[in-house]
Amino acid sequence: MQEMKPLSIQSYLSYNEIDKLLDGVEYIMMASPSLIKDAHPIHFTIILNTSDPIPKEIEPLILEKFCREHAITQTSHLLSNLERIAFAMTSQDTPMPRHLIDDTEAHTIPWKLLHIIDFLGDSEGFKEAKDGLSGWSYSYN
Repeated sequence: MQEMKPLSIQSYLSYNEIDKLLDGVEYIMMASPSLIKDAHPIHFTIILNTSDPIPKEIEPLILEKFCREHAITQTSHLLSNLERIAFAMTSQDTPMPRHLIDDTEAHTIPWKLLHIIDFLGDSEGFKEAKDGLSGWSYSYN
């Protein structure tokens, strides 16, 4: 198996660059290997391009839609909330979304408050994540 090196962050987008990047974006889908032993193998994060609160009765319908469209099964460890998202420039073509949890870090890196749906699951369509790789894709209106 080939050893993969972590992506190196070169810089972060500014507040204005984040707004430009998100213009026309409906959502961003991220998949990475789960870090929880004996849990579902893939950690999914769906970043919705909205800072508006999503009504609690709508949240399960959104998750259900994404799971159906991406053949995601057996979900667990669900988090659905407004969170700080920064965008890092790496060697990849598109900026990497990064969930900022640390308050100190959030004071030094530009970010935008966006609604995320974060959960563990499984899907045959994300073989790379099962093989140890992480990735993301932007979906446009």
